This record gives sequence, C-alpha cells and structure tokens, in this order.
Amino acid sequence: MSCGDQNSDVADTGTRVSDQYLNVASLHALAKLSEWREQSNCKGRRRLFFAPNSERPQARIRREVKANSLCKSCAVKEECREFARLNHEYGFWGGENEEQRHLAGYKMISPIGIRAKIFRPEQANNQHDR
Repeated sequence: MSCGDQNSDVADTGTRVSDQYLNVASLHALAKLSEWREQSNCKGRRRLFFAPNSERPQARIRREVKANSLCKSCAVKEECREFARLNHEYGFWGGENEEQRHLAGYKMISPIGIRAKIFRPEQANNQHDR
C-alpha cells in the first residue's frame, strides 16, 4: 500500500466510516447508547441539549438550565454522563456541558460533525453531491 492510498487503510482495532475510524471501544459505546437512550428523559428534545449556531451566552444558560431539569430526574443520567465523557461529546449530556466535562478532566478531541456522519452517512454523502 502506498502512502497516498488512504481509502484502503483500516485500523487494526477499528472500522472505517466516512473517512473516520471507530475503534472497538467506540463501537461498544454506541451499542450501549442504543440500550439506554430509549429510557432517557431527553428523547426527542434535541434542541435543549445541543446549541444552535451562534447561540448567545445568555440563551445557552437558559437552555442548559431547562436541559438540566430533565437530567436531574433521569433514570439513565449516569450512563449518559459516562458516554459523553468517554466519547468526548459536544452538547449537554448527563447534567454536564462541555466545559464541565473539560474541568472534570475529559477533553474535547473530536471535530464537530463526526457523530452526525456516523449515524446518518447517507445524508452526509448527499450533501457532498450538491
């Protein structure tokens, strides 16, 4: 394989998806996500948990207060928080935002948009065709 032959490159511990690698731990985490996500209080309330483009700080505070009120009584809060921490997620997960996870020692290393490409690869591919 040549250095420029990136399309046939597959990690020893992962699977190639949309030019990104999912390692075994990430695949396991995604499988566990589908187990507990159905029990979450936030199901169907995406706008409360993920910031829109150009969100103002005051609006973010109001949105996260509402999100946190759902998290407080959620049966799967701990699983949600652990998923976000281990997978370097963006958004409000398990009662924490990105800054709170960062302060707890969990760094944001994934570029924005990776998760969307994994869950909706057909939409990501269609956007490139336009």
